[in-house]
Amino acid sequence: MSEELFTKLAQTVIDGEPEDAEALAKEALEQGLDPLECINKGLMVGIHKVGELFSCGDFYLPELIIGADVMKRALDVLEPALLGDQKREVVGKVVIGTVKGDLHEIGKTLVATMLTANGFQVIDIGVDKSAEEFIAAIREADADIVGASALLTTTMLQQKILVEAISEVGLRDKVKIMLGGAPVTESFAHEAGADGFAEDAISAIDLAFRLIDAPE
Repeated sequence: MSEELFTKLAQTVIDGEPEDAEALAKEALEQGLDPLECINKGLMVGIHKVGELFSCGDFYLPELIIGADVMKRALDVLEPALLGDQKREVVGKVVIGTVKGDLHEIGKTLVATMLTANGFQVIDIGVDKSAEEFIAAIREADADIVGASALLTTTMLQQKILVEAISEVGLRDKVKIMLGGAPVTESFAHEAGADGFAEDAISAIDLAFRLIDAPE
């Protein structure tokens, strides 16, 4: 019975059915199922499938956004039920935001949601954030990674300014930096001094895991 429910949970993420996901999550708890197993064997399976379908071109950005939202709805039900040592291990802490002068947030918010779904603790500081605001958040959270988004070519310079500012305050060796946004390229990220570049939410998750595992 539990395996059947896990399969149904996964399918709600793939099909984009938030109400069904929420209802199944509540049903799982009522049946006394382990919420951690519901996440790992149900929701995670579903979001990984969504990622695969997106990567191969069968799904597009709307399906990816909906899948992430479905998973979040179910997580809102399941995570409060995780007690004591059952709590999901936090993979790492990520501060994420859109740089100064840029008000775009759809891509940034999607990456934040996907990171959360994959076990990261995410501090989303919002849009139009200066290097000083990023640095304050990094210090407060004791972050492992900072993600900076820019959707305008005119605000890409702010990503470079952020990297330089992080170095100037002595945090560069303590935090990995990932850049993203439509105009951003791998070569720009490298020139700016970042640790990596992600062109979409799926590659951002892969990059975050690689940066967490990277040697200091």
